[in-house]
Amino acid sequence: MVRLPHLDPLVAALGGGENTRLIGGVVRDTLLEEPVSDVDMATRLTPDEVIAHLKSAHIKSVPTGIAHGTVTAVTAHGPVEITTLRRDVSTDGRHAIVAFTDDWREDAARRDFTINALSANPDTGEIFDYFGGLDDLAAGRVRFIGDALQRIAEDHLRILRFFRFFARFGRGKPDAAAYDACAARANDLMSLSRERIASELLKLLDYTNPVAAVRLMLARGVLRPVLPEIVSANHLDGLVIREARAGEPTRRLAALIGPNPAVAKDIAARLKLSKAQAKRLISACGWTEPFVTIAALAYRLGIESARDRLLLSGADTAALDHWRRPTFPITGGTLIKRGLAPGPIVAMTLAQIENAWIEAGFPDGAAFETLLDRVSPATAPANSAQN
Repeated sequence: MVRLPHLDPLVAALGGGENTRLIGGVVRDTLLEEPVSDVDMATRLTPDEVIAHLKSAHIKSVPTGIAHGTVTAVTAHGPVEITTLRRDVSTDGRHAIVAFTDDWREDAARRDFTINALSANPDTGEIFDYFGGLDDLAAGRVRFIGDALQRIAEDHLRILRFFRFFARFGRGKPDAAAYDACAARANDLMSLSRERIASELLKLLDYTNPVAAVRLMLARGVLRPVLPEIVSANHLDGLVIREARAGEPTRRLAALIGPNPAVAKDIAARLKLSKAQAKRLISACGWTEPFVTIAALAYRLGIESARDRLLLSGADTAALDHWRRPTFPITGGTLIKRGLAPGPIVAMTLAQIENAWIEAGFPDGAAFETLLDRVSPATAPANSAQN
């Protein structure tokens, strides 16, 4: 039974459980007593009817995907996506042309896995299970609805989704038909946008322990068409153990790539990662590079990138728990006041002093003045020429 009383006003606005059901993840996760992140509903109403019903009930609606039948209701408890029942007219592995229907089973049949096709009457809590999803959920089994090869042909992203859902819900060995189909159609991943591949892969790596799922992928060459550089999950396995809590997916991707910033740069560009993600990935893959102290590493890279490298290298990260970045005590203006002529030499000398300050352990007060006298503006030009 699945009941979410806070949705009662919305359900009533849509005509009750005869017209509208909870669908997919909200049903699955509620049954597992796990936090629900997104609430989706399916309805017999057309998108125009949904908008009209919500307007009559003074509930704001946003036509977020109206071409595909989706309207988002804005409620006090968060957004709720409401999608008209659909059936596939045609698919090409990336996109589907759909038509509306009023058949609940037909709509459920177009979903990917049995555990995602569960629906519930929001008034009574009654569960509707057309394809054995409840048994699969209890068994920790991720299974395609119908023929696995055909379902992947309809949407190639389902290959990665299978392993992502296995990482979260799977127990024991994977469903044989699903696993074989994913391996057989692995080349289909090449037709997908790299952004979609990156999104699915990072979601998978964000789960508590994705190692088993990644090893299944590598064992059958599933990633080879798009990420041939990734050949082992051993570094990832060690990293997950050391993290001892929820990990960071970009760091975990670095563990799969290995200590090679050049390869990381290439993969970041291929997957079209954001600038921030690419920078973090490339930095993390430099985990074998030497450093003077952990504090110096954190100062130069930032605390999160320093943590990435330490965890990937197997070093202790406790020193970062209460570390705060110190403020460099001087500016270029300070050097000019001490007699250094304005120009490029100011930046060069400032960097020289900062490097000495970092290596000395960030001294302040009199200790910093002593360091500054040792690397003084008066001698900086000569020092710079020697360097």
